[in-house]
Amino acid sequence: MSTVYVIDTVVTKPGRAREFVDAYLRDYAPGARDRGMRLERIVVSPPVWFPDASNTVIATWTLDGAHGWWEMTWRGRPDESVRRWWTRAQEWILERSRATAAAADDVDGLNHV
Repeated sequence: MSTVYVIDTVVTKPGRAREFVDAYLRDYAPGARDRGMRLERIVVSPPVWFPDASNTVIATWTLDGAHGWWEMTWRGRPDESVRRWWTRAQEWILERSRATAAAADDVDGLNHV
């Protein structure tokens, strides 16, 4: 089974990184798990909780192949609680993005699902 990665990259407002990570794990992660996502790791760059500067927080999730990605997508898009969470999270965020990826050796197999 191929793995699809979902990577959330968030630049936090100055001094708000720890609050964001705590809220992400407490309030966002349980619903993500319900949508089939498995949290692989959260990293913080630079690796210090700045009181007066921004941090970049990168959360990497895994899914079981293209089917897992579609399942997450079908369950997440109509879920208003996801949109509400990201709207509330703006109090901690300067910018955010989401990317999906797979190992280069897995890409051809994912395209034939």
